[in-house]
Amino acid sequence: MTRVRNQTTGQRVALVTGANTGIGRVTARELARQGMHVFVACRSRERTQELFDEIKAVAPSAKVEWLALDLASFESIRQCAQTFLARDLPLHLLINNAGLAGSKGLTQEGFELAFGVNHVGHFLLTQLLLERIKGSAPARIVTVASRAHYRAPGIDWQTVRERTRSASAIAEYGVSKLANVLFSAELARRLDGSGVSTYSLHPGVVASDVWRSVPWPVRSLIKLFMISTEQGAATTLYCATAASVAAESGLYYDSCRSRNPSKLARDPNLAALLWKNSEDWVRAA
Repeated sequence: MTRVRNQTTGQRVALVTGANTGIGRVTARELARQGMHVFVACRSRERTQELFDEIKAVAPSAKVEWLALDLASFESIRQCAQTFLARDLPLHLLINNAGLAGSKGLTQEGFELAFGVNHVGHFLLTQLLLERIKGSAPARIVTVASRAHYRAPGIDWQTVRERTRSASAIAEYGVSKLANVLFSAELARRLDGSGVSTYSLHPGVVASDVWRSVPWPVRSLIKLFMISTEQGAATTLYCATAASVAAESGLYYDSCRSRNPSKLARDPNLAALLWKNSEDWVRAA
């Protein structure tokens, strides 16, 4: 494992997916406020400008940059990773934050949309950046999951390669979040002793753009019972920065505390199979 040449600069570097809105936006702002060099990876440079303005207002000297990333496209993911790696910077913190719920369809490579974006896209991005992260240790990989994973009955390897079936797409969302928890736990096992810790978490039911595809008026009604993005980012930031969890890895967190995920999410055989299938999928495309 080779240490990154620019590791000696002292400034910690973070990459946050989907950080132009919702809890990702709050997360990126707070990391920048804490002095990190933050890369915001999302589809729209234009929509990211508001975040840049917000960060500059609270931390004028902050370093914040945009990376183009569409998690529904392997080509975009690979280009994003290549662009970052070409900077020859360390990567101390990767936050797999971006996600969608209620959307239907397929990704460019033919995965059910929620599963493809929420799990497969982040799996590929993490794989492409993993050597850099290991070379920057101590480092952390934080994956935003959801308590919706408790309702997932398992992973049907056939339906994750088909167009969204359910009317609301919430069932598919739960499967993708189960995959997030399994992925983080398996990643921890594979990174044992590397100095890289992994975390998955439930941010709370947050009134964010993740629900943008849920039809109105259902969307407006469910948001009445949700917490703010500021509250929702608390557990992400806890996993990303708290000294008290630095030695923990592979656990699942809710309200800034570790808790047991579902029985399926604790199945190491299912996690290993998900990893193998994910490797095969990204290698074949």
